Amino acid sequence: MAREGMTGSRIRERRSVAGLRQADLARMLGISASYLNLIEHNRRRIGGKLLLDIARVLDVEPTMLTEGAEAALMATLREAATQANLPAAEAERADELAGRFPGWAEVLAASHRRIASLERTVETLSDRLTHDPHLATSVHELLTTAAAIRSTAAILAEDPDLTQDWRDRFHGNLDQDSRRLADSSRALVQYLDEGQGVEDAGASPQDELEAFLTDHKFAFETLESGADTPDSIVTKATALRSNAARHMARGILQKVAEDAAQAPRAAVRRAVKELGPDPVALARRLGVPVPMVLRRLASLPELNLGLVICDRAGSLLFRKPAAGFVIPRFGSACALWPLFAALAQPGRLIRTPVVQLGRGRAAFDCVAVAETVGQPDYNSAPLLQASMLVLPAAAADSGEALEVGASCGVCPREPCPGRREPSILTGGL
Repeated sequence: MAREGMTGSRIRERRSVAGLRQADLARMLGISASYLNLIEHNRRRIGGKLLLDIARVLDVEPTMLTEGAEAALMATLREAATQANLPAAEAERADELAGRFPGWAEVLAASHRRIASLERTVETLSDRLTHDPHLATSVHELLTTAAAIRSTAAILAEDPDLTQDWRDRFHGNLDQDSRRLADSSRALVQYLDEGQGVEDAGASPQDELEAFLTDHKFAFETLESGADTPDSIVTKATALRSNAARHMARGILQKVAEDAAQAPRAAVRRAVKELGPDPVALARRLGVPVPMVLRRLASLPELNLGLVICDRAGSLLFRKPAAGFVIPRFGSACALWPLFAALAQPGRLIRTPVVQLGRGRAAFDCVAVAETVGQPDYNSAPLLQASMLVLPAAAADSGEALEVGASCGVCPREPCPGRREPSILTGGL
């Protein structure tokens, strides 16, 4: 029901708060109780002098009866209803809830926003703890050093027959290991502290690459036009600090240059304007393979499409996010993604509507295909790469769309045939 159609509900709520009976208010206004009943049930429009009289008797501003809750509150309530998978009829009653119970509506909206914020924090921490190579190495170093110190201390405490020479050696080992433990702990604390700020972009080669691509908004105009080369762009990139990050960036830029030579951006834009973002139609028009079309579509900033590329082992090589579609930073993505189904059927184009679970039920249209990379050789299994283009879609019917997650650790779907580990959102830490 429209917001302006809820004036009657707000009048009824304010009358109840004031402790007035319907008949009493009608008498004070000089109208019949039956007419006021129709107004309060939103069956009669109200305005002008009668609205002003009602506001005066109820001691409220007229706008409180006609405007109700703020638009931001209404949007949050509707979002909460959608993410809770309530029927459309229930979601439309958000106006009535805010009009009749404004306090409870604010509590519900605040709780929804808080839950969304906490879920984002959980996803970030889970992703970092699981996939941050520097953090994993540091923790392993700490545990190894602590175990060495514990072993040496046990020998000194439990063996009374050790000679002085051996005791001195073990004491020397304890001193060295304890210094190493202190240094490792200090370095880990410093790393975690730096991770709270914006300077954490270079924590790992993958982080450096992600920062580099984000800084350029995944678009390289000078490379497309031929004004720059992959090597010159990598050389000037301050975000790429390690050899590994520069190597990965150079490979991505080389692929961009090759794609631009066969399907120039201007030609792709003209074809998209005429045919829309249809990979098959565009591949036929441009005369290039579908995987290249997926990459070219994702390179157009105005389309805001996502792209994920993985190798035969399932490791994510390239991640361009789409609004609302969560992609893990490193590997361990949802096994139900069409991206991985394409690996089992190289050359077959798969188009699947999906709903990604998590904070909401965001709907997308995913197009995936796998291709052979590199040159073939005798008795050698082909190397494959799969690409998945992520396009926004209208709200999908959960009975028709494939329900997927981001990764098992933060996916609420139960039961799931592809689950590898319990979800911390449903099973706790």
